[in-house]
Amino acid sequence: MTQPDSFQVIVIGAGHAGCEAAIASAKMGADTLLITPNLDHPALMACNPSLGGPGKGHLVKEIDALGGVMGMLGDQYSLQMRRLNTGKGPAVQALRAQIDKNAYQRGMKHLLESQPNLYLREGAVESLLVENNRVKGIFTRHGSTFYAEKAILCAGVYLRSEIFIGHYHYSGGPGNQNSSQGLAEFLVDLGFQAERLKTGTPPRVYSDSVNYQVLTPVEGEPDAGFFSSKTVYHKELEKEFEQLPCYLTYTNRNTHELIQDNINFAPIYSGLIKGKGPRYCPSIEDKVVKFPDRERHPIFIEPESKESCEMYLQGISTGLPEELQQELLRSIPGLEQVVITRPAYAIEYDYFPPTQLYPTLETKIINGLFFAGQVNGTTGYEEAAAQGLMASINAVLQCRGETPFILDRTEAYIGVLIDDLVTRGVTEPYRMFTSRCEYRLLLRHDNADLRLTEKGFELGLVDQKSYHNFKEKQRLIEEEKDKVHNYRLTPKSSTNAILEENGFPPISQPQTLGDLLKRPEMNYELITYLSPLLGGPVLSQRREIVSEVETQIKYEGYISRQEASLNQVSRMEAKKIPPDLDYKSLTNLSIESRQKLEEIRPQTLGQASRIEGVTPADVSALALYLERKRRVKDKDSIQNRREDS
Repeated sequence: MTQPDSFQVIVIGAGHAGCEAAIASAKMGADTLLITPNLDHPALMACNPSLGGPGKGHLVKEIDALGGVMGMLGDQYSLQMRRLNTGKGPAVQALRAQIDKNAYQRGMKHLLESQPNLYLREGAVESLLVENNRVKGIFTRHGSTFYAEKAILCAGVYLRSEIFIGHYHYSGGPGNQNSSQGLAEFLVDLGFQAERLKTGTPPRVYSDSVNYQVLTPVEGEPDAGFFSSKTVYHKELEKEFEQLPCYLTYTNRNTHELIQDNINFAPIYSGLIKGKGPRYCPSIEDKVVKFPDRERHPIFIEPESKESCEMYLQGISTGLPEELQQELLRSIPGLEQVVITRPAYAIEYDYFPPTQLYPTLETKIINGLFFAGQVNGTTGYEEAAAQGLMASINAVLQCRGETPFILDRTEAYIGVLIDDLVTRGVTEPYRMFTSRCEYRLLLRHDNADLRLTEKGFELGLVDQKSYHNFKEKQRLIEEEKDKVHNYRLTPKSSTNAILEENGFPPISQPQTLGDLLKRPEMNYELITYLSPLLGGPVLSQRREIVSEVETQIKYEGYISRQEASLNQVSRMEAKKIPPDLDYKSLTNLSIESRQKLEEIRPQTLGQASRIEGVTPADVSALALYLERKRRVKDKDSIQNRREDS
């Protein structure tokens, strides 16, 4: 096989964003090159070896529904699977998996190597070939040149990255890989604004140096479910596996005093690090300083791989010196004799504020250049993978001259993620939460396939077998809903006797099985048991069918209200704003609003309404201006037709 030097799409970086981008581009038929400094580290889990959780788990499900691979690999290489927030409503429930990070990397590499239309190349990109504000290719550190119609930058946290351990710091990135210096400087010279962010990772320790006898086990759940519909329907992927436990312990006053006494050695407090860290995943130093009244903080001790003796200590990331890290850990129950295999570190790196992007994730400065992942200021594997997938789809569609693929925030968590980034920007590492989604009851993790599989199939990312299974699921759900809604119970003595015998109040007027299901004390398992006793139909026991039908019926009123609200929002999203609108001339808008609108250049009135600094009065004035322009245009069009006739 001869590797060409010209491609339709080049993906720079093989993290979670880059891997999803490269596979999607190739699956859509584009000749694609994935270039990365180390081909042995695709989808490196440099921090927590886990996937999912509220918000993040929704993203994994949506990636899978669109034809991405993260969910399928997560199912294949999970060490433990749990369903979180089961005591709450379905909108905030989500899967979380502990992942065998070594096996996950090998699985990803196999997918990359076996994907038609995809070429792999080891190399560091030093700069881009740009002509007339359009990307034409890349230059590598070794002097090679590769040409492309589109390029997707997925450089993660490696751009001008610097590692900090106490007062000791050096240029470098996660996994002892090199920092990328030249590419970041080249992009700044092109006119991109770059800022700094900070994150960190905890120590890893020898498993046999942990005293598990004094720790609280956190077990997995064998029936929690799966991320991927492929796992559910493709029996060759479904597996029974022995779930490995995680363990829980806590810091204490001795731990906190040790940190407080040595806080000046922490680079974030000594002034060495200027970038802002993740608010929702703070270092242990931040926790102790910002929450001085807390007597303890939880630490989860988690396996990293079946073939490794290392354990990951979630909840205690730190930038303190190595010798203090050992002392710190040994103050914690269960870790009194612990031995560190890899010390913790903090890392500061460049990112490019994502307001410099269109909703397609194409940059506003250079045509054909897309940014995806942590270069846009996000945290986490899931957020990165979602961006990589969307950037790749739009890069290929642009190659074909087709309409961009943009998910609205009313359609998907991916839509919320990208709209937040390009409309509001970030000043700290962005993490997806269910609270960011206004329509979370409609955008549940368990209906992601129903919302997005059709779109993935139309894009060429969902295979025929998966699409057939999806259509069959749709059919079975509708059949099941018909059964529950159409079988009516009359308030006769025999019916009420059966209900009372099973501990339920009698009915006084005709009701359907659906009406019964809406009772707080009822669930689908009980309805399935009662239905044959009451002369009703035999109901399904397939989990993915039952779960969706039960949610749709039990929350029917709430869902209807959200759908009505969504329709109002959709009308604002339908009002397009001309891309060349001169905001400076709109003097009835505030100065701040005009500046923000000029910078972001929103594509719809709905997007304009979400820009920070744009008031409701400004939105109303903008809507009035657009309506006047529309009427003038319509009037001119009518006049022109009359003159032509």
